[in-house]
Amino acid sequence: MLEAAIFQGLSWNPLTDLHELVSYPFMVNALEAGTIVAVMAGVTGWFMALRQQTFAGHTLSIIAFPGAAAASLAGLPLAVGYFGFCGVGALALAGIAGTRQSLSAESAAIGSLQALALALGFLFVTLYHGVLNGLDSLLFGTFLGVTSRQVAVLLAVAVAALTLVVLAARPLIFASVDPDVASAAGVPARQLGFGFLLVLGLSVAETSQITGALLVFALLVTPAATAHRLTARPGLGIALSVALALAVTWLGLALAYFSIYPVGFYVTSLSFALYLFVRVANTVAGHRRTTMRLATEPA
Repeated sequence: MLEAAIFQGLSWNPLTDLHELVSYPFMVNALEAGTIVAVMAGVTGWFMALRQQTFAGHTLSIIAFPGAAAASLAGLPLAVGYFGFCGVGALALAGIAGTRQSLSAESAAIGSLQALALALGFLFVTLYHGVLNGLDSLLFGTFLGVTSRQVAVLLAVAVAALTLVVLAARPLIFASVDPDVASAAGVPARQLGFGFLLVLGLSVAETSQITGALLVFALLVTPAATAHRLTARPGLGIALSVALALAVTWLGLALAYFSIYPVGFYVTSLSFALYLFVRVANTVAGHRRTTMRLATEPA
């Protein structure tokens, strides 16, 4: 009966749809969790894009899959697997490749960890066939199983991680833009990079619980990439990244509630559509500026 109520579709009255959207506790939990995840992903994603570490973030999102599968195999909450594996993966990335010391070493470590993570994920799924029943939710996200306890855990982790980012924001931006000059100025660029990878791992673990392991980039990368194309100012860019992440999360959850398709599909599609729109608009505006400049130049 609950599923029938969920998937009956949108009505012509937005207020009625909004009232129905928050009429079930599980949906309220999903909206609260989505809000927390979007804020954390928006902030850390902006720094990840600035530091050109999207490949590392992609690796951590892959690592989230065997983490969730291993937790299911061991009979533990999925959050334990997400946070545990992503945290260890972030430490492994920092320890093996170093922090921005060698791009070739970092790329090699990232590729190796990705291969290992995929192998472990398939192994855990094979060992415990019960995971196959929820494989889609692990990979592509769901909103039906979010509990109030999970919301509390997500909030605690997000507050701790964002506090660290705020405290280290200025030197982290400096070290991200020009690590050599920052190191020469006494900024601990290596330690900051190590800490940021750990925060990034926590962000991936949080985001994966909403979007799924494979679609984590929808919140972690696309809103941040869109914000970077709109402005180069750090404060405004971070605010835009968070706002875009919140918008696609809320709308994606609402669309998933009134349909049979997973929330990860909607969040990813909406994020990509916004990025594509901004990119095309910037390209068109650039061509217009070039045309106007050429037209006003003396012959």
